Amino acid sequence: MGRTGLFDIEKHFAFYGAYHSNPINILIHTLFVWPIFFTALVILYFTPPLFNSPQFGFDHGLVFNYGFLLALTYALFYASLDKKAGSLAALLSLFCWVGASILANRLGFSLAWKVVLAAQLFCWTGQFIGHGVFEKRAPALLDNLLQAFLMAPFFVLLEVLQTLFGYEPYTGFHATVKAKIDAELREWQSRKQKKRS
Repeated sequence: MGRTGLFDIEKHFAFYGAYHSNPINILIHTLFVWPIFFTALVILYFTPPLFNSPQFGFDHGLVFNYGFLLALTYALFYASLDKKAGSLAALLSLFCWVGASILANRLGFSLAWKVVLAAQLFCWTGQFIGHGVFEKRAPALLDNLLQAFLMAPFFVLLEVLQTLFGYEPYTGFHATVKAKIDAELREWQSRKQKKRS
């Protein structure tokens, strides 16, 4: 589609997809990626506000803090990558911020950090098992931390949309990305063979 650099959706998905080709690993990530994002927003609720926001006459629990900034960054990035699925991912990101803020406000810090720690440990353990046992390849975050964290929620959403509805950002997207993933996997297998011999 002519996009390059940060907004090259094919490049992002080929990179991420090369680390997630096993169906069980994909399922594990589908179940655990968004909860990791959500619980990160829960703990970020307790960061200081970026500016004083007006009260709307009730204690809504929404604070424009680092959690809001993170959710907004993800939302804007996803919406810029793809109009339809990106807008859905943007809405989900902002809904996560609202839900996480309400939950964190109700739990309070002393309970919230324990819930977040348990959820993060559970979800990350599941993902590392997915990579070690099923994918048999180290996670993408070991090669590109920022890209792995930024693309993971959008990647699993697009996987679900493609699987359930046949959605693709534009005609030929999945075929092009699959070809790039296959090429990367062949190259990775070749590097592995060279290391062994």
